[in-house]
Amino acid sequence: MNDLYWLGPALVSGLLAVRFGLPPLVGYLIAGFVLNALGFVDHVKLAAIGNLGVTLLLFTIGLKLDVRSLLRPVIWAGTTLHMLAVIALFGTALYWLSLTGLAIFADVNFRIALLIGFALSFSSTVFAVKVLEEKGEYTSKYGQLAIGTLIMQDIFAVLFLAVSAGKIPSPWALALFALIPLRGVLMNLMNRAGHNELQILLGLALAFGGWSLFNMVDVKGDLGALIVGALLAAHPAAGELSKKLLGFKDLLLVGFFLSIGMSGTISVSALLVALGLAVVVMLKVMLYFGLFTRFRLRARTSLFASLALANYSEFGLIVGAIAVANGWLSSDWLVIIALALTLTFIAAAPLNAGSRTLYKKFRAHIALFETATPLPEDAPIDPGEARIAIVGMGRVGSSAYDTLNKHYGDWLLGIDVDPDTVSRHVAAGRNVIHADATDDEFWARTGKGKVSVVMLALPELEQNLGVTRGIRSHRTDGHLFAVVQYPEDAAILKDAGVEATWSFYAEAGIGYAEEVIACFGDAIDKTAESASTGAPPQTPAGA
Repeated sequence: MNDLYWLGPALVSGLLAVRFGLPPLVGYLIAGFVLNALGFVDHVKLAAIGNLGVTLLLFTIGLKLDVRSLLRPVIWAGTTLHMLAVIALFGTALYWLSLTGLAIFADVNFRIALLIGFALSFSSTVFAVKVLEEKGEYTSKYGQLAIGTLIMQDIFAVLFLAVSAGKIPSPWALALFALIPLRGVLMNLMNRAGHNELQILLGLALAFGGWSLFNMVDVKGDLGALIVGALLAAHPAAGELSKKLLGFKDLLLVGFFLSIGMSGTISVSALLVALGLAVVVMLKVMLYFGLFTRFRLRARTSLFASLALANYSEFGLIVGAIAVANGWLSSDWLVIIALALTLTFIAAAPLNAGSRTLYKKFRAHIALFETATPLPEDAPIDPGEARIAIVGMGRVGSSAYDTLNKHYGDWLLGIDVDPDTVSRHVAAGRNVIHADATDDEFWARTGKGKVSVVMLALPELEQNLGVTRGIRSHRTDGHLFAVVQYPEDAAILKDAGVEATWSFYAEAGIGYAEEVIACFGDAIDKTAESASTGAPPQTPAGA
């Protein structure tokens, strides 16, 4: 129990961070620095806990991953060009600083400067995923762009670790390709696990088992967790498993952020260099934005994705640790990178929280960077004769569509961000389009349609809030309804502009009772009557 002393400081710092409008992870980082200043420098166990959290994080990313997105030029080419540009610019600047004679740069030759530039070219997967999940925009277009970029960076990280360790993957690594034909076995295991504790145990076993399997053949273990998760992404229960692992992942990641803060003693020179690096991170943001817009993405998508990547990565600490272990750098650089990472997290948190306000304020200037020919999916959308739009065509949205279709037919329009889901509905004869309804400008690009009723059937409160804000920012008329999971969500959505809400669980019970009454109402009445007279109840015909 003595190893759990970090729970109290983490809780207090997390609560204080939330009080000031920052994500809890910023509080955890600050708590780590405070613990370090108080003499609690043994963070080996915390780092181990954090590594478990990172493994689970990558596994859950895999569960939501559309591998085809990595084949888009903006992902593989854009990420590569961005990393090369950052390495060249940051590496050259650090080398020039080494020529000034400052003690902190004394060990930095041109090769080490490029190595530090490489470490600083990465953005934090942990931060981006946490921010996207908290905003409910993980599946948005810009969210998928940011995640795809981070996964490409992870691939480069695997290559670097293999080279820096002085070894190449074992010949047995080729056997990992056998996981592809074994995908059916993994799918069958998911089916057999059900929906209770066995499902959670299976998820943990696959995440850490994938890590161990890849590590055994000298391939980065975290990549194994990611790939095993991706193999299961198409399973109907993948989203459910991801949600059930969310609590485990978040708790373990507390150890990760605390261990970063406890990684070294802060000196004045280290703090000054870290502050400088935190300022120039905006150069990374501008490079992301410029490249994304050159690949014909809209300015809003490019800006939001760039802000999600507006930080340094925990991978920089791994590069720094390797350089220190090999005698290339002083240990002060570990502290510098940790401080720079923390400062960029603190700065990026409010930037992402206020991204909509920022875009609206500078929209006219930002839009100038868009290309003349947008991507097809960004073209204006004609909703035709549709009067009722259903956002989110999962189980709830599909049921609502089919029920309303009996009465309103051509007036219905379904909207979903997943192209495969859209294709299935279109093949079934439903009027469904592929679009990101959490995008504020989507509603502006629908033109002056006749849609006057919007029904939100998205699974997360934050997603429903995002769509609500987008609609209300362009029009205050029309009727807006939503399905909620928890009673407290109803008040939040109504404050944002939703006219009425329905509780998913409560309405399911009401609908269930109404169906029974519709089918067996007479029999129920007779049963109640016989109960009052003492006569034996009769079995309904056909029951």
